[in-house]
Amino acid sequence: MHVESAIHHDARGEAILPAIQPRLIRIGRPPQRWFHHALLLVNGSIRLSRDDGAAPISGPAIAFFPPSEGEMITVGAGSRGYLVGMSPEIISEAIGDHAESAALRVFSGSVSFNDALQPTTVREIIPLFEGVVTELAEEGRSSRMVIAAFTRLILMAAWRLTRGADVAEERRASSGLILQRFRQSVEIGFRRHRSIADYADELGISADRLHAICQRMLSRSPLELVHDRVVQEAKLRLERSARSVQEISYGLGFRDPANFSHFFKRHAGLSPARYRALSVSEAQRLTIPTSSDYHDWP
Repeated sequence: MHVESAIHHDARGEAILPAIQPRLIRIGRPPQRWFHHALLLVNGSIRLSRDDGAAPISGPAIAFFPPSEGEMITVGAGSRGYLVGMSPEIISEAIGDHAESAALRVFSGSVSFNDALQPTTVREIIPLFEGVVTELAEEGRSSRMVIAAFTRLILMAAWRLTRGADVAEERRASSGLILQRFRQSVEIGFRRHRSIADYADELGISADRLHAICQRMLSRSPLELVHDRVVQEAKLRLERSARSVQEISYGLGFRDPANFSHFFKRHAGLSPARYRALSVSEAQRLTIPTSSDYHDWP
């Protein structure tokens, strides 16, 4: 076995044993300032303090967190578990180039934890953390390859276990991002009267999923949201532009001004000419809101 005398510059590991008093572990300062850490809390509680906030975690739990300046762990009295830390180089070696590597790189860059582990799961994971602690305790014989191998197994375990805990939040975040991208696409393409299928293809999802996201988050269909944007733009041009209704209709992608007039009246309740007449009259200024304001989009 190749000996790595400098392995302690790239990894750390310790068993957290029960104590009468709370204990403070400072992991956000040299030499572990840039370490990623994984925690297995068999029982008890800890408080993870980082520059972006603090989070209490109760065992049995597993947690993974990237480097953070001033990072501290307050271990509650009677708590038991394991804490291991790895340098970015060890993390990179552990992730490697495999099917799960891209997902693991993303995972390793954020705080994740699951504080509802089953006892059988805890028993399965303990040997992974004990492996790191034991290997680092072998003075003069600790192997970087062994540490990287255990790190890979710990990463995979943490990733799999915390994904289930975060799935609802991931879905909400994913839907919000899709809605933002849809808004951006509508802003660029609403004058071209693109089909909803075209928007969905651009977003890389099905039209049915786009419809479901819009209905769930805004109680509107994608087509209604696109039409609302067209109506809003038409109102702005009628209020602020001296162009004729015909010119405005062409500018909004309507080939026939009559079709534009029918479309506008159906959504605004007034013909374009009537809306313009009322909007320029201070005494009779009238605002006909669209059924969903485009600016309410996320």
